[in-house]
Amino acid sequence: MYDTDVLVVGSGPAGSSAALMLSTYGIDNIVITKHRWLANSPRAHYKNQRTMEVFRDLGVADEIRAKASPKEVMGNVVFCTSLVGEELGRLPYGANRPQRQSDYASASPAEHCDLPQNLLEPILLSNAAERGSHVRFDTEFLRFEQDEHGVTAHVLDRLKGEVYQIRAKYLIGADGGNSLVAEQLGLPMEGHMGLAGSISIILQADLSHLVAHRPGYLWWIMQPGANVGGIGMGLLRMVRPWNEWQIVWGYDMGAGEPDVSEIDAVGIARQLIGDASADITIRSVSTWTVNQMYATRFSQGRVFCMGDAVHRHPPSNGLGSNTSIQDAYNLTWKLAMVLKGQASDRLLETYDQERAPIGRQIVERANKSIEQFGGIFSALGLDADLDADQMLANMSVLKEASAAGATKRKMLREAIELKSYEFATQGVELNQRYESGAVCPDGTPEPAWLRDPELYYQASSRPGARLPHAWLDRQGRQVSSLDVVGKGRFALLTGLNGQAWLEAAEHVAQELGIEIAAHVIGPGHAVQDLYGDWADVSEVPEDGCLLVRPDAFVAWRAADSVAAVDSLRAVLLEILGLGLEEQVSAALPDMAMSE
Repeated sequence: MYDTDVLVVGSGPAGSSAALMLSTYGIDNIVITKHRWLANSPRAHYKNQRTMEVFRDLGVADEIRAKASPKEVMGNVVFCTSLVGEELGRLPYGANRPQRQSDYASASPAEHCDLPQNLLEPILLSNAAERGSHVRFDTEFLRFEQDEHGVTAHVLDRLKGEVYQIRAKYLIGADGGNSLVAEQLGLPMEGHMGLAGSISIILQADLSHLVAHRPGYLWWIMQPGANVGGIGMGLLRMVRPWNEWQIVWGYDMGAGEPDVSEIDAVGIARQLIGDASADITIRSVSTWTVNQMYATRFSQGRVFCMGDAVHRHPPSNGLGSNTSIQDAYNLTWKLAMVLKGQASDRLLETYDQERAPIGRQIVERANKSIEQFGGIFSALGLDADLDADQMLANMSVLKEASAAGATKRKMLREAIELKSYEFATQGVELNQRYESGAVCPDGTPEPAWLRDPELYYQASSRPGARLPHAWLDRQGRQVSSLDVVGKGRFALLTGLNGQAWLEAAEHVAQELGIEIAAHVIGPGHAVQDLYGDWADVSEVPEDGCLLVRPDAFVAWRAADSVAAVDSLRAVLLEILGLGLEEQVSAALPDMAMSE
């Protein structure tokens, strides 16, 4: 007897989005959280293009955009001596840089934006509940046992003080950086926790007169001698424009956690702002640690972990909640197909294969971004071993009309430019490539990167890549190629000469009991390539096809429609884990195509 198909432990971005996806796909699920409500602080806030594409597919993007700060408000990343003091340099955030606008616009139908976690979670979980998720607050996960048929979780009702069990076919551990599920599952971890300490102050202050005319997202404030950080560097982050803010600075964990009173917090805020009369209301003071740890495996048996439970890192690059939500997007369609009897549990093995490498990548990238502050410190002459007067003197050289001043200014420009690897890494966000049993290679080599793959997105329809975006026309309305796929089903895209693929998709879908949304893209059909962009990015002839997974990643592509039914059947049997690999290999024709 089961209480639910999937038990989700944790209601953060990973857990709430997993519940929303499962309910959208028609899968019964229960979400538990030990807290009485959702996030009580802004925490994760940046929403990248890929995450907004996921929300677009789930039908919640409009609600999120309505509450989010758009990219224009995010403005710049600013390096300065105080909010009212001298600016040392700026870096436009992401697509706000004129040279990058076309990169972002051509890569995705979605724009990045800012929505704090305490505003995001209610949107995700309320939509999940409306679509069928059962949510239990004040319910603490204690332990689990799993067998070949399901998972039994022991949980504590914190209101009644009673322990009871929830029986589920699968369990998702989305319970954060101190995950009990991951610990009890014994997932192998690499890296280190607690590399450095950070203090966070959330405050309210109307600073619109200082920043509304020059929007800034993050203000890195350099004040040698200030009571923040070893060299006097603090971060002022816009939480909500322009009256809610966060201040962050580091501390030496070896010296113990600093005691910051409300009076201290107000004084620090006024010092970094540069206005001793600023009206400040402190909402909270807290600490957190910089971590560099990732799991080399995300699951075991019927238990799967995602989000901070399996990749723990600093907030640099804004990769935390985005990767967590994308973990859920990868796993939930696979769970749905297995639970509906459309795939074997072999499909679930591909979650590890695809997401564990991404977890490692983003942990290493986020920590590398911290290291890349070194160039700014060097350019400004900031060193914890120097006294404040000497550091201020070093900084003042920037204003000298001298060779030394010119050298320092050049060093600072180059050091700030390097921070593009933190604030404009579109490639890290969109260039993910999967290799797993849920991807069927077509015999073509991986294309060479034409530009830096961390900074720049490079479209590819090679199996394992995210489906390229192109603007199409569907019955008189402009839509993205990403809008004609997804919705928890496979999609097949072909050209005007690929009619055989429509018949193959209908035949194989009926035979396997799955849904395949098949589309001919061309004149006279519901979806047309009026701009000609699809012809450029699809990378297949008009009689070829792309088979796209429910998460908008290309599962397979064919160069022509020869043996369409047999080829499509063989590919889907392999992906869904329903056929022997030897049979699949024998059934597939030579698919090698030129790039």
